[in-house]
Amino acid sequence: MHRRTFLQGLGMCLGVLSSRSQAHDVDTKLEFTPLKKSKAEWRKLLAPDAFAILFEEDTERPGASALNEEKRHGLFICAACYLPLFESEAKYESGTGWPSFFQAISGRIATSRDFKLILPRTEYHCARCGGHQGHLFDDGPPPTGKRYCNNGLALRFAPESEPLPALRT
Repeated sequence: MHRRTFLQGLGMCLGVLSSRSQAHDVDTKLEFTPLKKSKAEWRKLLAPDAFAILFEEDTERPGASALNEEKRHGLFICAACYLPLFESEAKYESGTGWPSFFQAISGRIATSRDFKLILPRTEYHCARCGGHQGHLFDDGPPPTGKRYCNNGLALRFAPESEPLPALRT
């Protein structure tokens, strides 16, 4: 087990992981209006590979994302609308080749059933813009036992030392 993974799990067990990042004030009660844009509007705003993942439910190949190695404190935000989805303290190395998290920020993720591989899976999306993020599995670390397996291109990282970008309108 990696030291970071162990310490994160221990921190969760002891209640150290809060609903706030140190520099970014994460308002878990943030109320937001769903962002409705056409696929044509999203296509103009996003790189083709990010658009394919977020709005055509494509998947990047494992190991392709620079976010796999991201270890700084901050927030992982939706690459489409910039809604914060995960705190860096919830990130862990799952060994899958995709950025993985054991907990999302409350109220920021919506789920649906996916039958694309015949067997049902739980797909999750940004609750604000509907952008496809990845799939949710029950094989993550304690205390949640969850693994949010995310496409790196569906996220952007906002270091705690920098201001968050404004939500897209």
